[in-house]
Amino acid sequence: MTAHSAIGAPPSVAHGGRLDAARRLYPEAPQPWIDLSTGVNPRAYPLPRLADEVFTRLPDDDAFSALDSVARKAYGAPVGVDIVAGAGAQAFIQMLPRVFPAKRVAILGFTYAEHAACWAASGAQVDVVETLDALADADVGVIVNPNNPDGRVVEPAQILSTAAQMAQRDRLLIVDESFMDFTPERSVVGFVHDQSLIVLRSFGKAYGHPGLRLGCALCSRGRAAKLRAALGPWAVSGPALAIGARALADDAWRTSAAHASAQDAARLDALLTHAGFQIAGGTTLFRLAAHPQADRWHSHLASRGLLTRAFAEKPDWLRFGLPGNAAAWARLAEALENFDGG
Repeated sequence: MTAHSAIGAPPSVAHGGRLDAARRLYPEAPQPWIDLSTGVNPRAYPLPRLADEVFTRLPDDDAFSALDSVARKAYGAPVGVDIVAGAGAQAFIQMLPRVFPAKRVAILGFTYAEHAACWAASGAQVDVVETLDALADADVGVIVNPNNPDGRVVEPAQILSTAAQMAQRDRLLIVDESFMDFTPERSVVGFVHDQSLIVLRSFGKAYGHPGLRLGCALCSRGRAAKLRAALGPWAVSGPALAIGARALADDAWRTSAAHASAQDAARLDALLTHAGFQIAGGTTLFRLAAHPQADRWHSHLASRGLLTRAFAEKPDWLRFGLPGNAAAWARLAEALENFDGG
């Protein structure tokens, strides 16, 4: 599969979380809507009280340094790895093709479509491939790990082997670890001092605050300098830096949240299996389920104020995020019990 685009803005890509569009399509759906279409943790990190100056002053170097220090520990980044903070992993996905242009890009798919869209918009030939060997032949390779939407995991040793092959030809391997927070043992952050690797991390998904727009790129110092120059000053807001620094330092919360999400994922699997779905994968923050009538299920659930993520390319798939409270679990269970397949 090859994606092409004229140089310019990336084409529109479908995403979860579009409650505005769902409300227009299903105006009679009960309120409030329950958004199960994203992989965002519904049990968000409790927001701390912030000093007024976080809002009234531009963030200074100390604010960025504080985030760097706790992110380094939380992600397990050793000395020699630079951490660049930006407005979410998406900001880096859009920026990387401009900072490190390439003619041929290979993406291990089926995966998060923004990677292909952004590289194609830069004028690159983009191939969505099925093997790591195919990645190594490109100027830039992209792996989403764990993968979105099916949760596929590529083991670190395999990623590092591919990175080593690419390093021999001065190529670049990007590893999008946006869903890695609860499985840190699978991360390759400890190896990104190598010029051939860039790792992306998202704050909003595991910590439940995507609206803060916070994420990091971890890479060698040389590549980090180029990213910072492209970002310019104040690439992250003061509130996002302060909240991110507090949350990433909270190891106890992260451990507890990982355990809770794993339990909820198992509970969701049981509900979906009972309703006739086949579990096709996922992470502990979302589950991918297959059903021959997935489109009807999507409409059925939406008519009851439950938004799931459908995929035009995979019409038998639905992705379910985790319900966030007892009422949400009850509404989902009731809707799953009352489906008329026709």
